[in-house]
Amino acid sequence: MPFDPAQALRLAQETFDIEAKAVLGLKQRTGETFARAVQAILDVPGRVVVMGMGKSGHIGRKVAATLASTGTPALFVHPAEASHGDLGMIQAIDLVLAISNGGESEEITVILPVLKRLGVPLVAMTGNAQSTLARHADMVLDSGVEQEACPLNLAPTASTTAQLALGDALAVALLDARGFRSEDFARSHPGGALGRKLLTHLSDVMRTGADVPRVPPDTPFPQLMREMSAKGLGASAIVDAGGRVLGIFTDGDLRRLIEKGVDLRTVLARDVMHTHPRTIRQDALAAEAAELMEQYRITSALVVDADGVLIGAVNTHDLMRAKVI
Repeated sequence: MPFDPAQALRLAQETFDIEAKAVLGLKQRTGETFARAVQAILDVPGRVVVMGMGKSGHIGRKVAATLASTGTPALFVHPAEASHGDLGMIQAIDLVLAISNGGESEEITVILPVLKRLGVPLVAMTGNAQSTLARHADMVLDSGVEQEACPLNLAPTASTTAQLALGDALAVALLDARGFRSEDFARSHPGGALGRKLLTHLSDVMRTGADVPRVPPDTPFPQLMREMSAKGLGASAIVDAGGRVLGIFTDGDLRRLIEKGVDLRTVLARDVMHTHPRTIRQDALAAEAAELMEQYRITSALVVDADGVLIGAVNTHDLMRAKVI
């Protein structure tokens, strides 16, 4: 059968429509039971044990991972393996979230009596409220859909999309109830770009001590240039006797002075500096420094303490080396 590009595009658009309808349909069926399930998860002293077979199992793994990364201890246990020893991973202090569209997956139903004996709370996510799973559950989250996106109405497509959305809704409601913050999220993602942005403080990447270019305001211009060249920041701070920042002079300022034809042999640092430069506190995140530089289109920033005393400096190269930008 020859490939029909127009037919492929039509099916793709129909898939989007069907799956979008399936997700929006959850809004009308998500009510008090959903809130009860969130409260039950908040109350459980153990973990959320997510289970599912086939495509629902793949969704279950993602739901468990999302819960775990947003402040709710969770793990995925394969129902078939549970019958052969992995059921020992479930304790009476846990809660089970079982996902099954039809609610009759034999691998899940066979272990329901054991879960009951353990006294483990059971939340079912299913599209069949009359199923074995639903009848044994303490709470039922309705993930049913009118039709699958599959043209044969067989392959799990819209149903798994609904399950995924419902799992995400649980995670979002839980992280909000727990007061989960971006810093908490970063602690569970230390190896990624997000973790670097949220965990790397300016004090971790800034230049300090003798590496920070600085001169007093009465410094002759040639000496100011030597300080800038020696430190390689692309700028120099101008500070008073107490180390407080009075101004800054940058490579860009130098180019502009040359374009104007200023006799640089006769000027002092105070004559060419920009007063009230952009500064940032050392307890800020490195990502905040990157945002400051982008907002004001500058390539370096001076780091100061609460009294405005210069304690460090950072430029875009420093932030790039730290993989913050």
